[in-house]
Amino acid sequence: MDKVNTVTAAMLAIGDELLSGRTKDKNIGYLADMLTLSGIDLKEVRIVGDEQGDIVTALNALRQRYDYVFTSGGIGPTHDDITADAIGAAFDLPVVHEEKAMQLLGAMYARRGIEFNESRQRMARMPQGSRHVDNPVSTAPGFNIGNVYVMAGVPNIFQAMLDNVLPELRTGAKMLSRTVKCLFGEGDIGVPLGAVQKAHPETVIGSYPKFDGQSFSTDLVIRARDEGVLDAAEAAVRAMLDRVAEQKNNGSATSGQN
Repeated sequence: MDKVNTVTAAMLAIGDELLSGRTKDKNIGYLADMLTLSGIDLKEVRIVGDEQGDIVTALNALRQRYDYVFTSGGIGPTHDDITADAIGAAFDLPVVHEEKAMQLLGAMYARRGIEFNESRQRMARMPQGSRHVDNPVSTAPGFNIGNVYVMAGVPNIFQAMLDNVLPELRTGAKMLSRTVKCLFGEGDIGVPLGAVQKAHPETVIGSYPKFDGQSFSTDLVIRARDEGVLDAAEAAVRAMLDRVAEQKNNGSATSGQN
């Protein structure tokens, strides 16, 4: 790609638990894969602890150097979730309880019969003027201010937020995406799905588990920049699901004969 047209990005992973080893980061690799498919070059990754000054220094350096900066971690309900305050300080903006976020979270906790207390309200705080990054997994939004996208550290939430962010970014090539509905849980398809991914290295295949109160299912999202590559991977995924269904049916039939 012509250097003039190159789109660059950096990641800032936030949290003492990453530096102590208590948490093994799973977001850096996922972000790298997704940006590569989008034609965005991930040029730098930094990991910092829960110190506001360190976060501000790192963020200001990265956002001035690259087109986009993605952060992970530190936007939860506890005292050490200080990312929103650090982002506000970096942009010299007040951090407020954003109205829409308060409504979304308040309604979600009301449905669950849980008190929307002061700690939980912290998850609605963001620098004034920020835009939401939707969170389809657990409601609490991330946010975007300037060229910075602030997202959760929990991997499946980070991935879901990133899925919402990617379509709005300036990219080197359009990323295509297809979703295949799977009636099985991840435990049934993990190994064969991994084999499909290995056989189709030009794609990224994500699995998003769901639980309806009685059974597990999974959304399989296939992403690629080329339509033909996407078609081939989708066909392989569907064939894999047919094989899993047949194996489970044969197992049930065999059990019934014993």
